[in-house]
Amino acid sequence: MPSGDNRPRFVCSQCQTIFYENPKIVAGCIPHHGDQVLMCRRAIEPRHGFWTLPAGFMENDETVQEAAIRETIEEAGARVKAPQLYSVFSLPHINQVYMMYRAELADLDFQPGEESLDAGLYTSESMPWAELAFPVVEQTLKLFFADLPANRFPVHHGDIRKLQADPPQYQTTLF
Repeated sequence: MPSGDNRPRFVCSQCQTIFYENPKIVAGCIPHHGDQVLMCRRAIEPRHGFWTLPAGFMENDETVQEAAIRETIEEAGARVKAPQLYSVFSLPHINQVYMMYRAELADLDFQPGEESLDAGLYTSESMPWAELAFPVVEQTLKLFFADLPANRFPVHHGDIRKLQADPPQYQTTLF
């Protein structure tokens, strides 16, 4: 543990350089057309074959919004307009922060990218709720569909914590 710190860190024994490990930012989008949301069926692990919103790790030299737009193009071949920050969730059990943007589809010209098996539009009623890949996607979609009737979309933020591993159970706290 470096002097003045309160956590164990990787420290080079020769030069004393501290190597910090910090949470990863996952940027994504809720691409929508009216009351329909564009979803992608994952072609990769984890959760191969399950449905998700287009999202992925932010890259160096891009903004969070640029990452969300890029991931939407890469995973769903979709273009969006006027992305607005919609939700921020901390997932401390996997050291990730999800930042999701709500954005209208620029057009209905979309197709699955290399990391997706399929892409399609779903309403709340047609959403494959039992086949969603991640708890953060489920929580984000529930908030979106709850906000949709009033056409009012505040920024939501909270934590999603894993309570137990088998079967997986999660607790969501909204602030």
